[in-house]
Amino acid sequence: MDFLKGALLLEVIATIYTDFSEKFGVPRQSGLVQETKGRIVFEKPYRHPDAVKGLEGFSHIWLLWQFQGVARGHFSPTVRPPRMGGNAKIGVFASRSPFRPNAIGLSSVRLDGLEQTETEGVVLLVSGADLRNGTPILDIKPYLPFTDSHPDARYGFAEAAYGYELSVNFPWELLSQIPEEKQAALLGVLRQDPRPAYQDDPARVYGIAFAGYNIRFTVNGDTLTVREVQKIE
Repeated sequence: MDFLKGALLLEVIATIYTDFSEKFGVPRQSGLVQETKGRIVFEKPYRHPDAVKGLEGFSHIWLLWQFQGVARGHFSPTVRPPRMGGNAKIGVFASRSPFRPNAIGLSSVRLDGLEQTETEGVVLLVSGADLRNGTPILDIKPYLPFTDSHPDARYGFAEAAYGYELSVNFPWELLSQIPEEKQAALLGVLRQDPRPAYQDDPARVYGIAFAGYNIRFTVNGDTLTVREVQKIE
């Protein structure tokens, strides 16, 4: 259809602010770590309170957003999902990879509340987000459980990774350096195993940036051990 060809102009309507300053460590899907928190701040043209009138009646919302920090190259019909070891190829449209023709992400998050502020207008408070700090939001829609939920849906290749978690050894003298209100979210992120599946070196030290801290850890078998916590200046 000719009228769909060419550039498609999209407006950034809001920005989400989370504890993830880098891509590494962000949960692979929304809802996997319910303790993660986010604040959605609307751009000035969209801060009218009527724009979110009635949204308080919904427990969850859909976010359409723009991937950040993804190198854009030529189109590839296949991708290598990290959870499949980085070797197996699947079709890009059978994946949620950021390497796709249009860098658009889709997330379902819990709506914890609407906060009226003096300087930012109405701010949406959400949990279970899988977005980096500063990610542009393209649209927001209410989640409808009677049509959006399909309990009998098949998992495809993702079924192999369902329910996978690591045991986390986080010594108290290190965990206590993290603000108490951030600890549950951080533990949830670590349990999800931030590493690509093809990396399995027990001597390798990894690091994720979370809530202003660099968390350095190793993984041996099914156990993740935190080795160091550094405050990011």
